[in-house]
Amino acid sequence: MGIPKEPKPAKYFAALLSAERDLLSAVEGALTVILGTIDARSEILAWTVSKFYEKEMGPGLLRRFVSFESLASPGKLTDIKLATQQIEEKYRRATENGLGRRVNLDPGYVESGKVVLASTKNASHRVYLHSGVYAEATLQFYDGEFHGYPYSYPDYLWPETMAFLTSLRALYLDQLRRSSSAGM
Repeated sequence: MGIPKEPKPAKYFAALLSAERDLLSAVEGALTVILGTIDARSEILAWTVSKFYEKEMGPGLLRRFVSFESLASPGKLTDIKLATQQIEEKYRRATENGLGRRVNLDPGYVESGKVVLASTKNASHRVYLHSGVYAEATLQFYDGEFHGYPYSYPDYLWPETMAFLTSLRALYLDQLRRSSSAGM
């Protein structure tokens, strides 16, 4: 019989999506209130996955990933997702269809063997956490690199995203080594 124990802390990141380049910077500031100091940023990439968000957010969507210096329990994923939804709410604007988001925020975390995302949408491959939030292992690490699943979001399979997440994994493992050698 296994004995329950707390997992190692994880390295949190957020995926930002907006048609407004300046808004990405403003939202980064709001995210630091929740997750602390940003320690890495991806390039800003044109989001060409689909037109799904364009009606609400406008054309010319941009994707950026940011990660946070402090490691935290994977058990905080629900609270972080709910907090990022409050940030989305803060930046809503009136549209002809009601209130539309100007930014979409998807928090997740990196561990040595996987990338996990939070979602408010249920699906066959997602596990319910609590408070309307689900978790999805969207990438797995083996043979020296991340690999997707059939359900992985296409932008997580982009070479630029994979390179960024691989660099986060290396940073995370280094942080774990340093905290172990410091006796934490």
